[in-house]
Amino acid sequence: MNNNVADGNSRLKRKKRRELTKEQKEEIKEAFDLFDADNDGVIDYHEMKVAMKALGFDGRKAEVLKIIKDYDRDGSGNIYYDDFFDAMKDKLIERNPTTEMKKAFELFDDEGTGKISLRNLRRVARELGENMSDEELRSMIEEFDKSGTGEIDLDNFISIMTGDS
Repeated sequence: MNNNVADGNSRLKRKKRRELTKEQKEEIKEAFDLFDADNDGVIDYHEMKVAMKALGFDGRKAEVLKIIKDYDRDGSGNIYYDDFFDAMKDKLIERNPTTEMKKAFELFDDEGTGKISLRNLRRVARELGENMSDEELRSMIEEFDKSGTGEIDLDNFISIMTGDS
């Protein structure tokens, strides 16, 4: 009987994991709407490729064509919103959060040092249009720098991103 309870619990965890957040659902809708230029509820291959990139996926030709083949319910070669939603939901659920955080870390660590320095943080803030003083940026680093090096390493970054800091 304990095995059945354990099996039920793992099924429940899997089911719970397969649900998107409200924000993820909105993100999918916004990406679709943005590239559905004529607002007819349908996107073609090229629009799909760009919408996927907007959601953070590679959108390589083979991948886009496979998704169209797998999700195009009427065989038109186009994707309706419901089909796009299903495809992107599956892709979002398959995403590995740790891999995504590592990719984000690498956007900061443009020198490949394995650390986010004041210079890296200043550059990213500038690229995002944030006008922050070095004092403010140093304060951010100090708040999360567990090793006392004046830089944020990948472990610190993952802690920040997961709220474990």
